[in-house]
Amino acid sequence: MEFLFRFLPLFLLIYFVTKPKYRNIVLLLGSLVFYAYGEPVYVFLMMFSIVFNYSVARRIKRFYDIEVYSEIDCSFERNCWLAVAMVFDFGMLFVFKYINFFIEIINTAAGTKIFDDVAVTLPLGISFYTFQITSYIFDVYRLKYQADKSIIKFGTYVSMFPQLIAGPIVSYDEVKPELDHRETKADDIERGATLFVLGLAYKVLLANKIASLWNDVLTVGPFGINTLTAWLGSWGYSFQLLFDFMGYSVMAIGIGLILGFKIPENFKDPYMAHSLTDFWRRWHITLGRWFREYVYIPMGGNRKGRLRMILAMFTVWMFTGLWHGADWNFLIWGLFLFVVLLIEKLFLGKVFDKVKILGHVYMFFLIPVSWTIFNISDLKTLYLYLKRMLGMNIEGSVLIHATDKLNMLIQTYWWLLLLCIVFSTPWPRKLIERFYKNWLCKLIMLVLFWFCVYQISKGGSNPFLYFRF
Repeated sequence: MEFLFRFLPLFLLIYFVTKPKYRNIVLLLGSLVFYAYGEPVYVFLMMFSIVFNYSVARRIKRFYDIEVYSEIDCSFERNCWLAVAMVFDFGMLFVFKYINFFIEIINTAAGTKIFDDVAVTLPLGISFYTFQITSYIFDVYRLKYQADKSIIKFGTYVSMFPQLIAGPIVSYDEVKPELDHRETKADDIERGATLFVLGLAYKVLLANKIASLWNDVLTVGPFGINTLTAWLGSWGYSFQLLFDFMGYSVMAIGIGLILGFKIPENFKDPYMAHSLTDFWRRWHITLGRWFREYVYIPMGGNRKGRLRMILAMFTVWMFTGLWHGADWNFLIWGLFLFVVLLIEKLFLGKVFDKVKILGHVYMFFLIPVSWTIFNISDLKTLYLYLKRMLGMNIEGSVLIHATDKLNMLIQTYWWLLLLCIVFSTPWPRKLIERFYKNWLCKLIMLVLFWFCVYQISKGGSNPFLYFRF
């Protein structure tokens, strides 16, 4: 509520009364204030990271200039500065996100507690802005574009508040034209406001509401539910995650348009995919692009033979799992994706490309299984829940009222599940984007906005799921 009625209106007022040539400064300061509200200490870490990486990128460019004008080989110096940046950026991510998981692995391997946990908290958005910064350093190093002279532009790119906390992960060359010069047109403001309200509705009216289905199932646990209830609960979480994350991304794109930026799409109807390969072309698109450009292709990709390709895929999906969280279930989830994607790449994907209806049936079962592994961090509970989904017997189960529980959940949530199914298809958004100028569409969006505000006011805090990644 404070963001909707305090920060955002005040920021937009200051932003639009400021002359265009000073708006990057306003956006940078506004973004730092936004971040400082949630992370009053870690905002200084982000500021230091901006200054440090700006300086490294400029040093890398300087050594390229020396090579061009003096014909002196400076590759060693450039490689050293690249290594310094990577050690700092990924080292910072490791300390804040993975250090305790690493300690747990050491203690488990040793069979005794050698190290105590380190008292650190995870800074908001660190996984996202670290990947943005490293993409910039990599691209400057490989001469995709020049290191920017302006630390204001670079700082704005790193800290831009619409997509700072949960993406999309934007490449510098995607926003550089707007950082240099941008015009905010009335049509962009209109369309941006529509997308912002749509994203807010995804989060408040769909994600937050369907979350209760998963919570109800998990409260009973695998011992007290039958197989159909387990699948119903997992689909509930699958829809919660979709509309929670997609809601944030659509809101970010909407605010970006209002400010004059074209932030890339992060979702293209992922639950319409006919294979897991197709799914990951549609889900968290900018994360997949980052791993493809900076890990998969540099490791050889499809160009260096089958074994090299398998190794590259293994590396990408192991780190994709760990990027989402420092816990065993995320590692298992990443390796599960690797195995399925490898099978699809070797032979199964060709079948689903030809017979897409078969692929859709396959994905109907694969999506909830995948997100169940992703969601349940306790490995024993995860094992039992997956057994229940597969219809296997669980010793100690009490299923006397399991059918009644299933019937109650269906009666309570059927209409919400139907809405989730409809809005997970491309047609509602296409309809809204086609008629967003129509007065009736504007009225619907206005009513939708105030209904979301009403739901937020009576529903308490419900943070975005991807904030913890």
